[in-house]
Amino acid sequence: MGLDFVSEVTARPPLVLGVDPRPAWHPGPEPLEHLERYALELMEALSDGLAAVKFQYAFFEALGGAGWALLERLVAAARVLGLPVVHDAKRGDIGSTAEAYAQATLERWPGSALTVNPYLGGDALAPFFEAAARSGGLVFVLVKTSNPGSADFQDLDAGGSPLYLRVAERVGVWAEAWPAEPWSRVGAVVGGTHPEALEALRAALPRSLFLVPGLGAQGAEPRPGEGRLWSASRSLFYPGGRPDLAAALRQAEAYRRALAG
Repeated sequence: MGLDFVSEVTARPPLVLGVDPRPAWHPGPEPLEHLERYALELMEALSDGLAAVKFQYAFFEALGGAGWALLERLVAAARVLGLPVVHDAKRGDIGSTAEAYAQATLERWPGSALTVNPYLGGDALAPFFEAAARSGGLVFVLVKTSNPGSADFQDLDAGGSPLYLRVAERVGVWAEAWPAEPWSRVGAVVGGTHPEALEALRAALPRSLFLVPGLGAQGAEPRPGEGRLWSASRSLFYPGGRPDLAAALRQAEAYRRALAG
């Protein structure tokens, strides 16, 4: 099968670099060129201390064709550096559309992961699970997100339990159906800004790796634990609100120490 996301990330430190490019924060007449150089330098400098690199698709899509081309180059560079990749695209659709989304991410980049939205149900997610199994990848299903407004729907009562726990029940079934021993091809996105939910979901989903956003700008505190991949974007890619390689290296080291317990 070649590259395998599950075996790669579980053998590495549990820190994920989130890449959310903002060209306006890069000086000079060619901000995209400066951004690309900075991203490449940062990934190379941090490569041994990361579980993965997470590319937030929206920031690249906002740049049009140049953004898509930049995304392709950075994903390829991450793989050359030996870094697993998370495509943070939050896809979710039915039938042939889901198959196309899966082909564009998981199968185009074997050994990578993709975030998906479960709102359309299991049949909409099946093509992603199948693609992950074929390509050595993983699917992170949104379960409890890090934003404050997640409570609007995710915390609604659903027969005596919050909806996010009902979603977790279904994710657990999928996780058992798509094993990648000792874990699964089906993981979960669980925001680090909700520590009680994080612990409850860890107990509910013992086979699923967690992608845990919220470190830094959103205020989550690192909570060491097996199978948790903590993601930091603004605070690690742009420490202090600007591109700063030396500051990013210091911040990464601080996060690694905290996550080592």
